[in-house]
Amino acid sequence: MATPQLVDVSIDRTSPVPLYHQLAEQLCAAVTDGRLQPGDPFENEVALAQRLGLSRPTVRRAIQELVDKGLLVRRRGLGTTVANRKVHRRVALSSLHDDLDREGRTPRTEVLSHGHEVNAEAASALDLPPDTELLAITRLRYAGDAPLAVMRNWLPPAYGDISRDELEATGLYAALRARGVHAVVAHQSIAARMPTPAERRHLRIRGSQPVLTMTRMAFDSAGAAVEYGDHSYRAEDYTIDLMVDER
Repeated sequence: MATPQLVDVSIDRTSPVPLYHQLAEQLCAAVTDGRLQPGDPFENEVALAQRLGLSRPTVRRAIQELVDKGLLVRRRGLGTTVANRKVHRRVALSSLHDDLDREGRTPRTEVLSHGHEVNAEAASALDLPPDTELLAITRLRYAGDAPLAVMRNWLPPAYGDISRDELEATGLYAALRARGVHAVVAHQSIAARMPTPAERRHLRIRGSQPVLTMTRMAFDSAGAAVEYGDHSYRAEDYTIDLMVDER
């Protein structure tokens, strides 16, 4: 087993900030700035406590914070390792391309299919007659060199001129904005299921790992439907954050 990377940590015992929180913040920074890479073995609790002169409960609580945030993974018999870096997205109307770009994740798009088709389910979601010919596109979205999502979208005929080259250069919503269209509200449904053979191949999924799915109907400020999407994501690399409040 590889030797754990030791993280330099500075603990200020005169600070009012709890010791476990000081430790957790510095360990979190080591993961997010790349000093600790996905898959790296993490220093065990006993060794870390002895090295820093902290109690085991303090170290255990700090490590648990990173586990709760999805930054570390504990596996029986394998110890603690740095988790795969996930894309954290709020349930908001945004473009995955733009979100990845903001995170410095270098979005890249491969258009798997691009053409016009009749799809009664998508037409119904777009409030169009069932025999309407829609622009149908399927894209494979990468974060760096790692595949993240298979994205299927259908658009009304008014946006049928969106090209394959345009989709590979920017996100779908950027293409819509270039045509003066701004999606302002959407209805989204989130679920999980086992991947199809094509999703397994494109997303490089092995074993029994599920995919996280999202279907979305987006509308402009006038209430007109602008796109219907059916997306699937690698569950281990993607998470959706929700904020729930009491009304």
